[in-house]
Amino acid sequence: MHYRSVADLNDDIIAGLARVPPDVDLVVGIPRSGLLAGTLVALALNVPVTDVEGFMAGRILSAGRTRRRDLFDADPRHARRVLVVDDSADTGQSMREARERLSAAFPEIPFSFCVVYGTSPTCAGIDLILKVVRQPRLFQWNIMHHNMLERCCVDIDGVLCADPSEEQNDDGEQYLQFLLNAPPIHTPTRRIGWLVTSRLEKYRKQTEAWLSGRGIDYGALVMLDLPSREARLKAQSHATFKAEVYGRTSGALLFIESEREQAQDICRLAGKPVLSLGSQELFTPEPLSTIALAQRLRTLPTRYKTQPLSARTAARRLVGSALRSTVSPKVYDALRTLGRRG
Repeated sequence: MHYRSVADLNDDIIAGLARVPPDVDLVVGIPRSGLLAGTLVALALNVPVTDVEGFMAGRILSAGRTRRRDLFDADPRHARRVLVVDDSADTGQSMREARERLSAAFPEIPFSFCVVYGTSPTCAGIDLILKVVRQPRLFQWNIMHHNMLERCCVDIDGVLCADPSEEQNDDGEQYLQFLLNAPPIHTPTRRIGWLVTSRLEKYRKQTEAWLSGRGIDYGALVMLDLPSREARLKAQSHATFKAEVYGRTSGALLFIESEREQAQDICRLAGKPVLSLGSQELFTPEPLSTIALAQRLRTLPTRYKTQPLSARTAARRLVGSALRSTVSPKVYDALRTLGRRG
């Protein structure tokens, strides 16, 4: 499985800008995800941006004064070249429909049609594909609207809503108020297969009320069956509990978790992929695979990306990151000790 975050999207756009025609005066994003990609392209090129309907009507999105140019006040249909952008393409049907519509309405305007992510280097109706990312793939900006959610286990706190503060997490009246009024983070538009949470079973009624109030559709709600917060803290079984549910839920293809460390542990224990929304990393049971190593490289801290590394150092860091997501902390510490002695 391939995963790309918004940060990856921006990085891949910047890396591909040299391939964009130099006479582009306007970017048109294809709603909705194409508007995200189109805006990033337009910001980098410092040109106006609009959507398809806006372009048809002669409108562009308003802009501030910071980097304003005459282009921002011109009729968008007088552009030298218009770059039509979508975030991704599989068959290319959406882009071909946009191409037919725009070219028929404005045959005198030069259009170029670009997607950031394609499943192959070329696709009918698309002039420029910046990056090949094959299926199956998921993107940060549409994961909560993907039909794959029905085959996912999803955590609640830190994913669908904010985590409770230390004061709210009192296993009493403040916690009850939090459960009923938790600030939302993501509101999925697709049915979730399994909600798997370390919230205690005794709070099922309040949890169901919040989910219903947000219009969140799901198949099953699995909660931790312990008597109190103190018992939960003593058990320290968050990852183990979630991994057991995920592992025995044969139809589940992915677990979406908030915390990075828990995501690593769930992946190791269940032997299935886990996405950490907190760190925007997809952990896989094959940490030394090409896909997994590329994921580690993309999410290395910025200081590692900007500092020149020897091949040996880069490889050591990638292998170390992969081992941390595969073995237990005790085994990892033992391996590090042996490595230093060697």
